[in-house]
Amino acid sequence: MVKLWGAVLGGYPRSIDVRHEMRDLERGDSIYLDHEILIAISSSSVIGAQVSSGLKYVTDGMLDFHDIFRPFLESWRNVSIAGLLRYFDNNFFYRIPIFTGEPDVEKFVWPQRIRFYKKVAYPSLLKAVIPGPLSLTLMGENHSNLSKEDLANSISSILSMEAEKAEKAGAGMIQIDEPILSDHEISEEDAELAKELISNIAKRVKIPTTLSIYFDIPKKEVYEKIIDTKVNYISLDIMDSPSRGLELIKSKGFSDKKPILGLIDSRRIYDDNCDKIKEIISNVLNLEKEEIGITTTTWFDVIPYNFAIRKTYLLGYCLEKLGNELNAEIINPIKEVEK
Repeated sequence: MVKLWGAVLGGYPRSIDVRHEMRDLERGDSIYLDHEILIAISSSSVIGAQVSSGLKYVTDGMLDFHDIFRPFLESWRNVSIAGLLRYFDNNFFYRIPIFTGEPDVEKFVWPQRIRFYKKVAYPSLLKAVIPGPLSLTLMGENHSNLSKEDLANSISSILSMEAEKAEKAGAGMIQIDEPILSDHEISEEDAELAKELISNIAKRVKIPTTLSIYFDIPKKEVYEKIIDTKVNYISLDIMDSPSRGLELIKSKGFSDKKPILGLIDSRRIYDDNCDKIKEIISNVLNLEKEEIGITTTTWFDVIPYNFAIRKTYLLGYCLEKLGNELNAEIINPIKEVEK
């Protein structure tokens, strides 16, 4: 019997209260303590929505992340942050990293967050999400004297330490986001580099690790390289192009990895069709009969807060429905504790 479990891929949008509070803090109309209290309350609410939906792994919502890169960049030396650039094809922007020398860690992002929220997340497991070293390298500007490969290896080394610290603090999973691998301009050489860098991070921890690719299906030549990355799970954004996603999966499989499938559309506000999700899962069951994770196609950043919460509950509902209709075992931490 296949085991199914759910998780939201990444961050959540900010509620109106959080947006106003962060704006007031930047203007000097609020104090940092009020900001921290509201972030803690709002993050706990987001975690609660995930836990009550029966999700195995949860995030703290990352409501204070301006983008996937910035909290890490602000914690490193020899890197500055420049102007805004559009984040792939989303109505969403990120600050461009400028590497002026070899990056050096000043403080870590995840350990304190994990310690603060892991009890709120119980009985679900809290995951730490870190940017992939290739995405950071290629989406930034290299003004150092380092080669692309040396810079990427330096970034990977810092992220390895970040992962180790998160594990020690109590994280249940390390997720490495490499959205750049969905770009069809990515070369096989860059994919090979990403495989090595991500494997270096994954080898440093004992908890489960996930390579997450979203915004599109990676091309076959890239997927063939990264399928051998030393992670436990590979997460793919399937719902944006189900036919291409299933074609890739059927032709290349998952190697020794377990699949996590992005089937809840996090870039559109409309309710997802559980029957359509069932159809895709049924196709994958021919290849993977032990364990399948179900997640969102990407982070929830681009839709309003209330729709993100609604889709969190919808993910939990679809999981239960799939369990009944596919005779699958649903991994629901709350029910596990109640046994």
